[in-house]
Parts: sequence; structure tokens; C-alpha cells
Amino acid sequence: MNAAVLSIGTELTRGELIDRNAAWISERLTGLGCVVVEHMTVPDDLERIAAALRDLSRRARFVVATGGLGPTSDDLTSEAAALASGKPLVRHEPSLEAIRERYAAAGRELTPSSMVQADLPQGADVLPNSAGTAPGFGVAVGESRCFFMPGVTLEMKRMFDDHVVRRIAPEVERTSQQVRLRTFGLPESRVGELLEGVEAAHPGVTLGYRASFPEIEVKVLAEGDDDSSASAKVAPAVEEVRRRLGDAVFGEGTTTYPAYVGRILRDRRLTVALAESCTGGLAGSLITDVPGSSDYMLLSAVTYSNAAKTAVLGVSDELLRAYGAVSLECAEAMAVGARRISGADISVSITGIAGPGGGSEDKPVGTVFLAVAGAEGPARGERFHLSGDRRRIRTRAAYLALRLVAQAALG
Repeated sequence: MNAAVLSIGTELTRGELIDRNAAWISERLTGLGCVVVEHMTVPDDLERIAAALRDLSRRARFVVATGGLGPTSDDLTSEAAALASGKPLVRHEPSLEAIRERYAAAGRELTPSSMVQADLPQGADVLPNSAGTAPGFGVAVGESRCFFMPGVTLEMKRMFDDHVVRRIAPEVERTSQQVRLRTFGLPESRVGELLEGVEAAHPGVTLGYRASFPEIEVKVLAEGDDDSSASAKVAPAVEEVRRRLGDAVFGEGTTTYPAYVGRILRDRRLTVALAESCTGGLAGSLITDVPGSSDYMLLSAVTYSNAAKTAVLGVSDELLRAYGAVSLECAEAMAVGARRISGADISVSITGIAGPGGGSEDKPVGTVFLAVAGAEGPARGERFHLSGDRRRIRTRAAYLALRLVAQAALG
């Protein structure tokens, strides 16, 4: 069943804001079994929004739109939806009451412009907004069902999951199944090489790739006559992809690498400490972005200067003079120090040259040393040469540190 996504906002057409909502919605619609046939972006213009709705409704059974539901003069989506559907705008009193209560709870005065958010096309299917003020709604335009949600990402995602999914899902006759495999550790070109021939070996299956540095997602999509035949096709293809990529595959769906590492630590009841130099706390931030990371994260020490490495981690002046801060010896001493002061089961350190300056012939920009210390044996370090700009070097180094944590936890 065809679907389309409409993004509304002059800030989008001018390039002042990146439209991440459309990609998220498309992914969710695909997961429901829809075929997304088009993305369209229009400015805050009444006639253009209405024309876009009429146009998309001729090609898609569902149109999902975001943006333009707020209280300002350029928020024209409700009026445009009324124009396209041939319905008058009316004030929806339950929505107005919900807006009034939210304003009162925040100690804000409800102004006439704020009340306009409750003006919806007559007979609209109202979608309550549990995360904001402006309600969403659904209306019919021609043969299409159109759903309108706020452009604020948090509000949009919650409204889609709470209300739009259960309105679309029963109407979709699934003829496809998609499994999203998450990988880390292999470049996209190598992933493609390893998966050559999978599609030929599994008729009806197509592979897609999405790089979100440094993670790569492999999408395994199977088409069939119905849901069960698609499922029967996708399962062996997924198994083959996993076999070919090996331990580069760490999860499915929306699982992130930091969440995967955190799950390993929690399952084994292990704790971790980090000592970072060139990454400036990035690895620690990745770990603590995961809810519940306090179960296993004890310490993240950003020891950027030599003095900090000595004062906080106990790296000796003699070692720093002999080998330098960017060295295997320093990385190992940092890991030992982090474990000693934190009492963690596992500690990992990072030191390197992220650039753009500071490199030398022996240690060019991109030289990074990582080390891990655990309960058994001495600290173990490794040298890497990472390519790219400063951001990519630091990001890659932080992910490699997380991989060290996972490897140490898994034994």
C-alpha cells in the first residue's frame, strides 16, 4: 500500500533546517508494510500546501505530514488541510481545554494565537499531543487518508507511535518483511564485497545499506505474496548475511553499538572506567547516552594534559618523558590508573593525535593508542592509524574503545 511523506516549513526549503523527520517516518511506514513512493517538501504557503496534499493523495493511500501546527502566523497546515479536504475550520473544544491545561501547568497565559492551535478541519480525527500543545489530526483528501503531526521531533515520534500506527497498520496487507542488521568494524565497501551474491542466492530478497558513521546498517528486504511467504524468504537471507559478516553484526533494528556494549556489561554484571585524552570524553558520552548506564559506568576521566595524566591517573613523569603522551606505554599506564582509582572490572584508555596539526613522521595525524586493563594480566595496548578529519578520527577512536570494552567483557 503506497504512502507519501510531506514536510512543511520554509526553514526546510531554505536549507536552514535538516529534515530528519521524513527519514524517520519513511522507515516506520516501511516497517508497517507500506511502500513509500514519495517525499515532498513545501514552504509555509497556504496554496502550495493544499496543492501538495491534492497531488500526493492521487498517488498514495496514506500521506503523513509534519510541520506548521504551531501558534504563529506562518503555521498554516490546519487551514491548508481544510482547504484540500473541502471542510471548514472549527474550534475543537477538547483540544482547546488540553492546551489550556498545559499552559496553566507551565504558568503561562493562554493567548488568542495559542488558541488557534485547536482550530481543525470539521470532523477531523484528532490525535492528542502528549508531549506538546498542538494536537495532530487526520482527514481524508480524495481517496487518501492524511495525517498531520507537529514538526517538533519528540512530539512527532510520540504521536506517530501512539496514534498513527494503529490507524494505518490494520489497513496494510503486508507482502514484505524487512530486517535491519546493525554492524560496526567493517567499511561499507567491505560489507558490500562480503555480501556479493546474496540477492542472487535468495530470489525476492534485496539488500540495502545505510552508513551512519561509524555504524553501517544492512537492510534485508523480502517481497512475497503475503506476510508469511515474505517471512519465509527473509529468514534464510538474514542468516546468510549474519554468517558472512560474522561478529561485525551486533544487533537488529534500532540497537546502537553503545547500547549493545552496555547490555554485555549489564548481563555479566561488570563495571567499566575510561581514561580519555584525544577524544575528550566522547567515549564516556556514548556510554552514558544509554539509559541505565549507571549500572555499569563508574568513571570517565578526561586527562587531556600531561599534568592531568600524572595527577589523576598516576602516569609517571619519567614514562611521559621517555615515550610521550601518545604512546603504547602511556595508554597502558592510563588504563591501569583508571582501573586503580575507580575499582572498575574493566578500564580502557585512549590517547592520540586527532589533528589537524600535531603529527610527526613517526606519529602522523590519526595515530591513536588504546589500552585495556582487567583483573587478570597486565594492561594490553594497540596502535591504530585512523583516517579522516578530526571529528571522524575522534569518533572512530571512541567506538574502538567501546569495542575493547565489549571484547574484554566477553573474554
